[in-house]
Amino acid sequence: MPRHVLVPVDDSDRSTDALEFTCREYPDATITALHVIDPGDFYAATGIEGGAVANYEEIQTQHEQRADALLEQTREEAAEFGCEIETDRVVGGISRSIVTYADEHDVDHITIGSHGRTGASRILLGSVAENVARRSSVPVTIVR
Repeated sequence: MPRHVLVPVDDSDRSTDALEFTCREYPDATITALHVIDPGDFYAATGIEGGAVANYEEIQTQHEQRADALLEQTREEAAEFGCEIETDRVVGGISRSIVTYADEHDVDHITIGSHGRTGASRILLGSVAENVARRSSVPVTIVR
């Protein structure tokens, strides 16, 4: 049985499903919900091209505040499943940040929700869950 399970979360139903699965299957493990803030979203939020000046620190702060609210909601959802969890947030590329976090925080299992892409969209866009499963040094459960 895993001792420390990492559950990457966003605001999707699939990440909630992964959290519920983890709470049911690994109730005695330490569970950490992780939200990764993609720095590419800071640039996308401005909608500005070229040499325009944008306040990226302010945009990052807004993303961090949204992440904190999401993680608070995640703690409440876990409590509904009978679990007390730890939460954390990082800034970086999503797949790489999840794998790095697991390596650096003594995680021995990752449970991640799949967004269920198939066909061309899966080939073109890739899958965070698939990338994590391929690169992770610990077992990964993908919840659909």
